Amino acid sequence: MKNACLIPAILLLGACGGNSDTTAPPEDAAAAGTTAAPVDEIPAATPATPTDAAGYVAKAGAGDLWEIESSRALLAKSSDAEIRKFAQMMIDQHGQSTAKIEAAASGAGVDAAAPKLDADQQKMLGEIKAADAAGIDAVYLAHQRSAHERALALHKAYAANGDTVPLRKAAAEIVPVVETHRARLDKLAGAR
Repeated sequence: MKNACLIPAILLLGACGGNSDTTAPPEDAAAAGTTAAPVDEIPAATPATPTDAAGYVAKAGAGDLWEIESSRALLAKSSDAEIRKFAQMMIDQHGQSTAKIEAAASGAGVDAAAPKLDADQQKMLGEIKAADAAGIDAVYLAHQRSAHERALALHKAYAANGDTVPLRKAAAEIVPVVETHRARLDKLAGAR
């Protein structure tokens, strides 16, 4: 049941066809009516981010999957009402992010594989699942911060340099949501 919300998303991505003519080079963003984040706003010490649609969809999907699964793991053990509220927000809003990216990918005819966690994400998820009830909040918040830094860099970079207009637009729309999550994390961390 916990992956029920991801199954339709995965099926949609798997059903997408080849590329259509909805792609445009990054320099055509203004002509296409998209809003792109300036490249100089991307944190310097971030992992390489893809500019190809399939790579972006895979990384964004893995990030959303990690957010959802790590938040479910937190909800199973934490008794802190504010952190539980944040975790539920992560499940809801990263599900919405997945749907937004899938719709953009489908509309652009982008075929992408089902999301899979990378080694770092698997390690962080394992640490959250292994944490006891007394320590899970601190582990979860630390990993959430790291994951949101990665997500912000990914979406900003793709919004600025991605190769597919509908996905660049979706990435640009996701950036402020991730920034809101980071601000909420700062507030939660400051209250501890």
